[in-house]
Amino acid sequence: MGLFDRSDFDRLLSALPGVTLVDQWDARVAKVGGKVFCLLSDHDPLRLVFKCGEGSFDILTALGGVSQAAHFAKRQWVAVQQDAPLSHDDLIAYVGRSHGLIAAGLTRKLRTELGIT
Repeated sequence: MGLFDRSDFDRLLSALPGVTLVDQWDARVAKVGGKVFCLLSDHDPLRLVFKCGEGSFDILTALGGVSQAAHFAKRQWVAVQQDAPLSHDDLIAYVGRSHGLIAAGLTRKLRTELGIT
């Protein structure tokens, strides 16, 4: 089932460096250095929310089943429904990029402590 399955979500995202998983906001939330980079909603319709770059935001939100994420103040956060036309590999790549975008904003010291190069 991939990232829309909680156990797969946990397994796949916890493999990234410095990731912690918590239950928050009626969702399973993945954080790096205490900052959210991805979440999986706990209710229907299942949604995966993650940060993306400006170009990716425009491309993704043009697809059916993808929209700007509600409750995220800044643009470039998307909510992807399970029926969106994205492959498992695409989702993994976008979530990995989200992790990198958020990790890049952490201090050098914290990135080093978390094993992020």
